[in-house]
Amino acid sequence: MTIDADSIQKTRLDTAVNEPLTALASAGAAAFGYTSTLKLDHELAQLLRLRVAQINDCTYCLGVHYPAARAAGISQTRIDTVSAWWETRLFTSAERAALAYAEALTRLADPAVSRGFQQVHEELAAHFEADVLVEIVGVIVNMNIWTRLKRAEGAMPTTDMPTADLPTAGVPGTDRRPGA
Repeated sequence: MTIDADSIQKTRLDTAVNEPLTALASAGAAAFGYTSTLKLDHELAQLLRLRVAQINDCTYCLGVHYPAARAAGISQTRIDTVSAWWETRLFTSAERAALAYAEALTRLADPAVSRGFQQVHEELAAHFEADVLVEIVGVIVNMNIWTRLKRAEGAMPTTDMPTADLPTAGVPGTDRRPGA
C-alpha cells in the first residue's frame, strides 16, 4: 500500500531519522506484516492485526488495516464486529482463541490479564501447531511495534488514505508484494 506523505501527519516526532529503529520495524513488517507469506491463515492474521490496531488506538494502523481486511476477503460484518468478537458467533473457536491471545499479549502489562496468560496460551495451543502459533506471536508483536511506533510519531490521517493500490495478499489469484 502506498501512503503518500500528504495523507499522514506526524504530530510528535519522525522516527525515520533513527536507522536501527526503522530497520527493526521494517524487519518485522517483512516477516509478519500484511503482505508477508505465512502458514497462518491470511484472514486470521489480518483480523489479529486489525484487533491490535483497535486496542492500541492507532489511527494510522486502522487506516491501513481496515482496507487490508477488506482486500483479504473478510466479510464487512466480521470486520465491523472484531472489536467485540466475544459477543458474536461469527468467529470460529480457533479464531476466538487467537483473538483472545492477541488481546492478552497486547495488554500483558495489566496484572488482571497477565495472571491468566497461561490459560489463554493453552487455549491457543489447543488450536494451532507450534509453527503457526509462533507466527501468531510474530504478527501480534509486529503490530504492537508498529502501533507504538506510529503512536509515538503521532501519525494520523489528514485525508482519506489511498486504497486503490492495496495489495491483495492471500486472495487467490493475486500477487503478493513484500512490505509492511
